[in-house]
Amino acid sequence: MIPQIHKQGSHTLGLLYYLYGKGTHEEHVDPHLVASFDGMSPDPGRDRAATKKDLGQLLDQPLHLLASDQRPEKHVWHCSVRAAPDDPILTDDQWADIARRIVAATGIDPGDGAGCRWAAVRHADDHIHIVATLVREDGRRPDHHRSGKRAQAEARLIEKELGLHQVAPGDGTAAQRPTSAERHKAARQGRERTAREELREAVRCAVAGARSDEEFFDGLAAAGLLIRKRAAPSGDLLGYKVALPDDLNRDGEPVFYPGARLAPDLSLPRIRERWSGDAPDVPAARTEETVRTGPGSPAAARRSTASAVWQAVLVVEHGEDVVTAAHIAAAGEVLDALAKTSAAHTRRELHDAATAFERASRSHVRAVRGHDRALRQAARDLVQGGPALGRGEDGATTAMAIDMLFFLITATAHWHARRGHAQQAEAAARAAEHLRTAYRAAAAQPIGVLYRRGRRLSRPMLQRQTVLLREALPEQAEQILAEPGWYALAATIAEAEAVGHDPRTLLSDVSARRELGTADSVSDVLVWRMRRTADLPADVSHLPETSTTGSRSAARGTTARPSAPGWRRSGDETSRKPV
Repeated sequence: MIPQIHKQGSHTLGLLYYLYGKGTHEEHVDPHLVASFDGMSPDPGRDRAATKKDLGQLLDQPLHLLASDQRPEKHVWHCSVRAAPDDPILTDDQWADIARRIVAATGIDPGDGAGCRWAAVRHADDHIHIVATLVREDGRRPDHHRSGKRAQAEARLIEKELGLHQVAPGDGTAAQRPTSAERHKAARQGRERTAREELREAVRCAVAGARSDEEFFDGLAAAGLLIRKRAAPSGDLLGYKVALPDDLNRDGEPVFYPGARLAPDLSLPRIRERWSGDAPDVPAARTEETVRTGPGSPAAARRSTASAVWQAVLVVEHGEDVVTAAHIAAAGEVLDALAKTSAAHTRRELHDAATAFERASRSHVRAVRGHDRALRQAARDLVQGGPALGRGEDGATTAMAIDMLFFLITATAHWHARRGHAQQAEAAARAAEHLRTAYRAAAAQPIGVLYRRGRRLSRPMLQRQTVLLREALPEQAEQILAEPGWYALAATIAEAEAVGHDPRTLLSDVSARRELGTADSVSDVLVWRMRRTADLPADVSHLPETSTTGSRSAARGTTARPSAPGWRRSGDETSRKPV
């Protein structure tokens, strides 16, 4: 249940005309009074003899008893209270009780017999509007300081008592929600999202990997935004505003939003904190990059991202809070950059993951920047590497990066939960689920290729690797052997051994350093960890079979064996489906 205190107004009758009207989109159905300060106020919705003017005059009567110079200019208090979409439809009596509790909790009508006059109007199943005059019966102003927080606290109690969906308590670090007017405007214009939400995402993406004001504003311009900069008399840049070119007000002028109104961490001073600790630019090339992962390529960027994320998990699990907060904020940049540069079949889920994680990237733990430079460099590499293909080394390293990110975001959810950051923990958990879905799409083809290679390994080699697995991971071996992904892991072990690695040591190392309990497939996780650690190409579809397979059919060029249960072959793509 969400109570929202709207801006104070000066026209009671104007608000009543809206509440009892048809609504902007004909959404007001059967508007009527459910409660009022005296229980006997006229109801223009169901009493033909009553008018909106009658109700307005009754509510404003204490105002007109004051001398004109003592009347507050903004005297209209307006609060909407909305149930969650999955809540049952409440009765008028239930909404009436909710209204009385809200006005009491907020100080509008505290129950002392001299409170403000108010009325609660219901014009839809899922919400009510409470309108009140901010003058008490005794002529004093009500004590409604921090009425928003007081209303939220009362709503949490109401949810528990009525068995409604329990909203996670906020901490004041969330981005401002779109107003009702902004939502209606977006609907009229046929937009899926409001201008505020589109701008917030565009600014986040422009921040990802930027290292100066110039790069940041270049990113905004590249996104097609209109920009206004605010400078001091000295010429120093103090702030900025952005607008969508086609989002206009009544006068046909663009509607600009300051960065701080989009999100608390998108003001210019807060943005500058991100690159204050950045190291000088370094090439995207890494010595471990191998096949088709040249300097500056999308695949190279994804490999470096996987390495940076791998180290960041350890920081989130064991680091100091201020350092962890910086890594969590930088993880949001990595998600934004990855979503922006990934192929179509993963882009939507990655975008949704980044959007969900935006809420998890802020808390009252203030980030100390500089420690997060590896993640920020990863975001920069992703942006500079450009769009990735959904196949080959690009596609396989995308799966590798998503796999690592899933564990980082899951660790973030646990970190927030331990500190009582309910909204952030929930947001991180939602982001992790989107990453889980994106991983399945990204990994289907490369894991499928490895699976088929593993199936073609000779029986003696598979038996030897089974013994090796049981020795290296005795507690997890049986679970791994029962997974379809075991064959992909077996192929990876064979490759690692062929290039000189000790597979037993490698397996022990990659499994011991991070938890595996949240993984859908432990074998898949170990595949990507081993391939990253052992510097193996993520995609092997273009490589010839090696002698380690011991496969006579492969050597003769015959058709591969049919896919195992749980895999479906379609053209050149192999997609994984639950059995």
